[in-house]
Amino acid sequence: MNYGSDYKYIPATSLRSGNGIEVLPDLYMHTIQIVNIVFYGNPDNSEFVLIDAGMPKSAKEIIGVAEKRFGADCRPSAIVLTHGHFDHVGAIIELIEYWQVPVYAHPLELPYLTGQKNYPEADSSVNGGLIAKVSPFFPNEAIDLGAHVKALPLDGTIPNMDGFRWIHTPGHTPGHISLFRDEDGALIAGDAFVTVKQESLYKVLLQQKEISGPPRYFTTDWLAAFHSVNTLEALKPTVAITGHGVPMMGEELTTNLQKLTNEFEQIALPNQGKYLN
Repeated sequence: MNYGSDYKYIPATSLRSGNGIEVLPDLYMHTIQIVNIVFYGNPDNSEFVLIDAGMPKSAKEIIGVAEKRFGADCRPSAIVLTHGHFDHVGAIIELIEYWQVPVYAHPLELPYLTGQKNYPEADSSVNGGLIAKVSPFFPNEAIDLGAHVKALPLDGTIPNMDGFRWIHTPGHTPGHISLFRDEDGALIAGDAFVTVKQESLYKVLLQQKEISGPPRYFTTDWLAAFHSVNTLEALKPTVAITGHGVPMMGEELTTNLQKLTNEFEQIALPNQGKYLN
């Protein structure tokens, strides 16, 4: 297994870095610098699934959070990736080696996780703020997890996450997925939409809550991204954990997600960019 040659620590953070929120009794969100990871499982026992794998060089922190919540020497039954961008797989190799655990992702995401294909370069021409401007410095090369990464079941089920199903929500990446539980409307959205303007250094630093589309600098198919937001809005989620920003729930989520679908061009689309359709 190996990361791309451009793998490196990214010195970007927020005031919420290192903090966690128990969104639901079995859903715990933890912020690592500027990105969120999610632990699914009841802390009364040691069985859990990790969704996404944080920023580069964050394995020690992730393991520490897991052990604090689920007990010493705990080990997840699986790691599920919403997609393979560097800030969602930053510690994945170290976690696989430490926990000896399988990883699951959408079939269309596997080329980026098995060393076959690099992600398109970040688009610094999109408007929105300083993070967008410096995005070309972010890693975009494929990582290679070899046989440790497997395709998610095509029937929509998620191994060891009873009640949740995965939903293909492309646009930000070809194989991006979101996770949804019909029983209570819980949504793990990944970067299909986020709750902070991820392009703005100031807003990311403060974690200023604001509905937004997927991070502009890495989104390459805006028509697909629009359809994905519409797909998630139609589910009428009651609570949403996103890859960036704080959770939204209840009427606030309903209202803001409807606004995003109705005003996607104004809210989400950059004024310019090489990946605009």
